[in-house]
Amino acid sequence: MKTLAITITLSLFFGVTAWAQLEPIKVSDGYQVEIKTSAVCEMCKEALEQDLTFEKGVKSVNLDVDTKVLTIVYNNKKTDPTTLRKRVTLVGYHADTLQRDSEAYENLPLCCKDGAHQDDND
Repeated sequence: MKTLAITITLSLFFGVTAWAQLEPIKVSDGYQVEIKTSAVCEMCKEALEQDLTFEKGVKSVNLDVDTKVLTIVYNNKKTDPTTLRKRVTLVGYHADTLQRDSEAYENLPLCCKDGAHQDDND
């Protein structure tokens, strides 16, 4: 019984910890959020970084192509993580659990589409 109680407590702790990482964190320039995307190449990086730079309140944007994680620093009085995730989908990429806009996806260059770089991983 004691083992079960410890297991449940640890599960709840790690579950809450994992959830909390989805929330924005305070940084010196404002707030920072990390968004998992479906980006696959340097052209994806360029498209996302360029587009999100024009979103009101965004201070900096960086996509790590290897991890597909988009890191955005923003002013929380001008935008929020939900708006930023929606903007990513409108560029044509998944944003965490949000599905990409299908019309925007169709307009992406061929190299930015799913499976375009499968041979690169071999």
